Amino acid sequence: MGLPDTDGHIVLEGVTKLFGDFRAVDDIDLTIAKGEFFSLLGPSGCGKTTTLRMIAGFEEPTVGRILLEGEDVTYVPAAKRHVNMVFQAYALFPHMTVWDNIAFGLKIKKVPRDETEQRVAEAMGTVRLEGMEKRRPGQLSGGQQQRVALARALVNKPAALLLDEPLGALDLKLRKEMQLELKRIQTDTETTFVYVTHDQEEALTMSDRIAVMDRGLVEQVAAPRELYERPATSFVAGFIGVSNVIRLRPDRRQDGLVVMDAGEGQRIVAPAPAGGASGDLLVTVRPEKIKFEEVGEPASRLSATVTDVVYVGSMTAYIVELPIGGQLTIHRLNDEIRHASRPVRVGDRVTLHWAAEASFVIGPADETTGRTLGEGIEA
Repeated sequence: MGLPDTDGHIVLEGVTKLFGDFRAVDDIDLTIAKGEFFSLLGPSGCGKTTTLRMIAGFEEPTVGRILLEGEDVTYVPAAKRHVNMVFQAYALFPHMTVWDNIAFGLKIKKVPRDETEQRVAEAMGTVRLEGMEKRRPGQLSGGQQQRVALARALVNKPAALLLDEPLGALDLKLRKEMQLELKRIQTDTETTFVYVTHDQEEALTMSDRIAVMDRGLVEQVAAPRELYERPATSFVAGFIGVSNVIRLRPDRRQDGLVVMDAGEGQRIVAPAPAGGASGDLLVTVRPEKIKFEEVGEPASRLSATVTDVVYVGSMTAYIVELPIGGQLTIHRLNDEIRHASRPVRVGDRVTLHWAAEASFVIGPADETTGRTLGEGIEA
């Protein structure tokens, strides 16, 4: 689904949240479009749940303001905001039927009976719970309980649905199924979803855009592909999937590239950054971009020794040690490996190749050091 109108449906302007001396959220600006599936992604303690709670009205910003549909709601109580929140603990009423759980909010608002029945039926159809109206939560699976919690929120037709790690209590198989189901529901209803998770795959699977957070800061906001292919910081490169982060010391520039010579015909090649930046650069290379065979020119070329081979379902991970220092990780699809003339084993000497465009320059090393790095080399 293409993103709708990019005018801010939810806007955070210069929002900071302090708990005593602790800065949980640090001067963040976010604009979320109407009908967008927007995720807040980051490790525990990064500020993503605090940000969601401020949008919901459960916390007030120390500084800054929050707008919902153009209205300043910074100090509007949660009960008076036109949003609904779904938690990891679904908080269903165990003594009520599925129908009564979903209808609860409408009854509190004194919505007429005919309209309530129509909206509950629509919500149950959206989450595919038809025929379960008379069951109680204890008679449902974890996935079905989560669908009830979603229907209970969606039946209110909120301006935005806020979800705080709602899949965390489910097993892996069900969690993957529900990722696709959540995206379907969001697309069908055209409701703005703001989703908190620490699971990178979950965010990449469902989101139109993702804000990656660390230590209260927003490191980057972008679509999933851009986050993966063009990370703005070394933290994003290391947190989104697996990445090799390399410190490159350019020896020369030629034909729009920076080149670091590593001796004996070895080199690292990357696109030259805009603006002619000088000095050391941080470069990220994804493990699947690195090959054991020639990839054409211009390309990086390094010798290495295989120190570990790890089978990971559809692919195999190779950890290699470089004579110039440091390690790299390489991923190969197992279907590729089956057609190779000879398997790569621990102890083998190999030559690594990757195309120049597979090296993405994050920025000057002195501006991006001090952040968490993925697997990398110092050369």
